[in-house]
Amino acid sequence: MDRPRHAGLRHLALNVQRLDEMKTFYVDLLGFAIEWEPDADNIYLSSGIDNLALHRSTALTAGRSAEASSSNVGALDHLGLIVRSADDVDHWAEYLEGHGVIIDARPKTHRDGARSCYFRDPDGNHVQIIHHPPVSTKV
Repeated sequence: MDRPRHAGLRHLALNVQRLDEMKTFYVDLLGFAIEWEPDADNIYLSSGIDNLALHRSTALTAGRSAEASSSNVGALDHLGLIVRSADDVDHWAEYLEGHGVIIDARPKTHRDGARSCYFRDPDGNHVQIIHHPPVSTKV
């Protein structure tokens, strides 16, 4: 049997501690639209070509601060938001800093020609803004 095709990784689900802060961060700051809020514990967001699900977690330590969770080692290393040009990475870094977001890794160009920067969301997850030429031209 031949392997079926897929359209790429277009859905990510995160278990989160700070659901309201995460919603504000991803909607107001990063520009995601609310697709569906089926209940008080689940929010589905979209950029128009993908889906980010935020699920309130009761498994994480209650009351843990973003600073404490920033040292958390889990299966997720980071999530990446694709941008169309290398200059867009720098514009995002300036925009985020202007809104009080600390940039963990300043914009830099990598050996493969990609350019990116890193910051954290309110739950401490690493988020990358990346221009990756083989992928960025297809969005």
